[in-house]
Parts: sequence; structure tokens; C-alpha cells
Amino acid sequence: MNLEQQIGQKLLFAFHGKEELSPEIKQAFQKYQPGGITLFRSLNIGSLYQVRALNAALQSLAKDLNLPELLIAADQEGGQLMAIGDGTPLPGNMALGATRSKELARSAGEVLGLEMRALGVNVNYAPCADVNINPQNPVVGVRSFGENQNLVAELTAAMIEGIQSQGVAATVKHFPGHGDTASDSHHGFGTVAHSLERFHAVELVPFTAAIQADAKMMMTAHLGVTSIDGPDAPPATLSRKILTDLLRHELKYEGVVITDALDMRAIRQGELLREDALRSAQSGADLLLVTSDPEDQKRVYEALLQGAQNGKLLANELQKSVERIARLKTWLAGFSSAPDLSVIQSAAHLQVANQIAERSITLVRDQAGLLPLNLERHQKIAVVVPKPLDLTPADTSSYITPKLAESIRQYHPNVDEFIIPFAPDENEIASLLLQLVKYDLLIFGTINAYAERKQADLINQSLKLNLPTVVVAMRLPYDLAAVPQTQTYVCTYSILEPSMRAVAKALFGHSPMTGQLPASIPGMVEAKF
Repeated sequence: MNLEQQIGQKLLFAFHGKEELSPEIKQAFQKYQPGGITLFRSLNIGSLYQVRALNAALQSLAKDLNLPELLIAADQEGGQLMAIGDGTPLPGNMALGATRSKELARSAGEVLGLEMRALGVNVNYAPCADVNINPQNPVVGVRSFGENQNLVAELTAAMIEGIQSQGVAATVKHFPGHGDTASDSHHGFGTVAHSLERFHAVELVPFTAAIQADAKMMMTAHLGVTSIDGPDAPPATLSRKILTDLLRHELKYEGVVITDALDMRAIRQGELLREDALRSAQSGADLLLVTSDPEDQKRVYEALLQGAQNGKLLANELQKSVERIARLKTWLAGFSSAPDLSVIQSAAHLQVANQIAERSITLVRDQAGLLPLNLERHQKIAVVVPKPLDLTPADTSSYITPKLAESIRQYHPNVDEFIIPFAPDENEIASLLLQLVKYDLLIFGTINAYAERKQADLINQSLKLNLPTVVVAMRLPYDLAAVPQTQTYVCTYSILEPSMRAVAKALFGHSPMTGQLPASIPGMVEAKF
């Protein structure tokens, strides 16, 4: 490869388009010869057939331009982040943490990998290896397997093995650990002040396990570590001490390092992106995840090319980086042709999702002795569920309508559903309370009521009605701390349909609640490991 081609191989672009390749991305391929593409749900994902055809068109374009086979990537984590919405609805990592099962984690990885390969996607930005210690963490949450580093390490390794057994590269994120922060790097820059000893004892444990599991890719965190880079620590994405000294030299990682998206606000934008992109490559990033903005694509390409030309990006390091990318592409090419689309949501894959859902349901308390539910046919149940929102750009929850009420109806005929705003105001709460007094049992679904206290306000006021009440935490388990008077409290860790069916089945006593808390509830319940 000449220098321009080497630089192109270090870039992953995004683009707007579902049915056909846009003129902008075709032009970008001709000008910059990128190493691959990241697909996003809002930009590129429609039907399964459409996605497969789009990926085939991308690979055909690369072939016409005499480029190596493309890396085509997507965020298909399971749970709250599913770039490909028609895949098998796996409940997600924290649900897996509640099962304590590395066998199910591996099975989930196999499902993810096979379904992605069927679509022509060969890189999965998963699993999330962050240890979610901070209940206020806005960006990781249920994307983590839990708060215990050894559990996270075990399940991370198992999921990597599952994904990669199907010919898809797993991407472990977010190095060196984004689990103990209260900031969202999509919106701004945060730092952590843990000592190096703490990092090695907690945050780095899952990443070390991922390296031992031969994770093909590692994604950087846009998070500063003051114990490594000092009080003015840059994002890890721009830190040579983290990406080269720690990851390459100390932890002996030999795979491909990819940045998190460079349009996130922890990275400088506009013309300053040129400096940060070059600094990332100098620090040890092999692949730079660039946006769909043609100006950003131009800035990043030119910055790296000029850096290579003037010696700021060392030739031997550039060569080693391109060789790592080439080895990854060779590994991917060693797998057979893509399976048929019929593997997606196949009976076997849905069974995996259902097993995870049923084994993750966690009974935290039943002080009222309500369970299993046993009502007369004439008695009425009110099911109250907030409308899901995307609480971070790393979230696809807004595409989902939780089927909690529908699932409850499978076991009791007299059920009314109330869908409320994610953050109901005082008037909405008052109006709803007037209706709830007519019911014999209240079932509240919550979505992060620990952080969104208006949901908690509704439940706390409804408890004063002295009606039998069940609270189902449908995302993070911490919500009990916001509604501490709740006597019957259950966790699902997911709003997806298998989890809704599983919790209904368990509430009525048709399956045991065997899940174990993967994270402690502040001031209330300690998780046991």
C-alpha cells in the first residue's frame, strides 16, 4: 500500500442511507479508501433483507475500487443497545449478570455473532466490559454485566468466545473502564481519580480477561485517568500512556485498537478534531471511528496523512497499525460464507433469549407476601409503564414498547394498561392516582426511577393508597432506593419482550425467580458474589 492507502485503512466512516449508497459515501470511498463502515440504527437499518443488501453493496463498492474487504460494524450489544432491531431480542448484559451463567453469556455471543454474519456485519461493538460501580452512571448501566469485576471478567470472556466463534470480531469496551463515572462522554469530558492499584484490582480485570480470550478489537474510552496522565488528563482515546504503555506494553494486547466515536463531545470538534485525531493515532489507536459528516471525514484523513508526511505519525508505527488491521481482515476472511437470514430470530435463538430472561428475574423483596399473584377473575389489575426514551446516544430503547401489560394478561383477564410520560408532572400524577383507586392490584414498571425521581414520586404517592402493589424495575435495579416503602420488588434488567413474558410468568408462580442481583441497591440491599 502507498501512504494514502495506509491512512485510509485506519478510518471507519458512517453515512446516511438505507436503500442505496449515497453519492457522499461513494465519493468518500474514492477519495479516502476507508477500512470500513459503522452502521447506525437511525441512519442505515431497516429490514433484514435491506441491511444485507446494503452491506453487499458496500463490499461490492470496495471490490470495484480494489480495496481490501471492509470491516462493517454495528452496536449489537443486546438489551438497551440494538443497532439491528430485528435481531433476536436478547435481554442484555446485566440480565446475564443476574443469571451468573457464563454458558448463557457464550450462547448470547453465539446468537449475536451468527445473526450479524448472516447480515454481512463482521464487527460487533460488544461486549461492554465496564464494571458498573456507580449507580449514577448515565451511559453504562445495564450495558454492564454488573458491579463485581470477577463476574464481569468471566462473562466478558464467555461472550467474546461466543461472538468470535461465529466469524465476527468482538470489540471490548470502553478501555480502561467507564463503569465508575457519573458523566456521559457523548455529551462532555469526565475524569476518574482512582489509583493505579484500584484500576488494576477492579477496572482492568475484565479487560485482562478479554485479552486472554483473544478479543480481536478493543475500544477506547473518552475518559481521563488522572493517576495515569495527571491532573490535566486527556481522554484515554488521546493518551499514549494508556493505549501504548498500558494496553500494548503492560497488558500485552496485540489486537486492533479502535476509538469510540469521534463526534462525542469529550473530543474536540470542528477544526480542532484534526489535532485530536492525529493525537489518537499517535497514542496507539489503529482505527478511528469517524462520523457521517463529510467535513469530519476530510479533517481526520488529512490530519493523519499530513502527520505521516511530516513525521509526527511515525512510519514504523503506522506500518504496524496497518498490519494489525490486515491480520484482522485475514482472520475474518477465513470463515465460510454468510448463513441464511432464517437464523435470525430462529427457534433456537429465541430459546436462548427466553432462558436468559427467565433465569435473570430477581425477587428482591416480597414483604407483603403478594407472590405468587392469585386474583379472582373479577379483580382488576392496573399496569403502569413509562414510555421508554433513549437516555443516552448509546440507547435504542425508544424503539421499544414494553409488553408488560400484554404479558400479565396471559395470566389474568382483567388488566388495564396506563402508559405514562417518562417523567410525569404533578398534574399527570394526580390524574392517574384518581384512576388507580379503582383497582385491586397495581403493577408499576420503572425505567431508572433512581435517577428520574418523577417516576418515583408517582409510586411513592400511590403507596399511600394502601393498595397491593408490585414494582418491577425494568432497567437498573437501583430504583428501590427511590421507592423504599415498596414491599414487593422485582428486577428484569430489560424492557424487551422475553423479559416481560418472563416476569409475568414468575409473578404468577409459573417459574421460579432465580436471578441474583448483579449490582447492590444503595443503602438497601448488598449484591452477593
